[in-house]
Amino acid sequence: MADPASLVSDAFQTFMHEAPSHAQAWGAMVGGLAEASALDAKTSALAYLAVQAAGRLESGIPFHVEAAKRAGASRDEVISAILIGLPSAGLGVTQVLPAAVAAYDAA
Repeated sequence: MADPASLVSDAFQTFMHEAPSHAQAWGAMVGGLAEASALDAKTSALAYLAVQAAGRLESGIPFHVEAAKRAGASRDEVISAILIGLPSAGLGVTQVLPAAVAAYDAA
C-alpha cells in the first residue's frame, strides 16, 4: 500500500499545515460522522467515492481509493462506485475515473 501522505492532495496538506486547529476540528467531525454511520467500512468507502465522483472532486480520489482497497473493495467495485452516479450526475463522474484506476493499480 502507498504512503498515505503521498495520496493527500497538496491543497489538503497545506490546509493541515497552515491551519492545524481547523484541520483538527475537521478531523474530529469526520471521525464522528464515521462512527455514527451504520455502513461498514467498505460500503462507506465506496459510497464516498461515488459522492466524490458526482462532485468531480478528483484531488481526494487517490486517498479514498486506497481506503476502499484497504477495506476490501475490488477494482471493479471501485469503478462501479464511481460510475453509479451516471444516471443522475451524468458523464462528469467519468472525470475521476482515470485517477481512481491509477490509484487502485498503484496501491
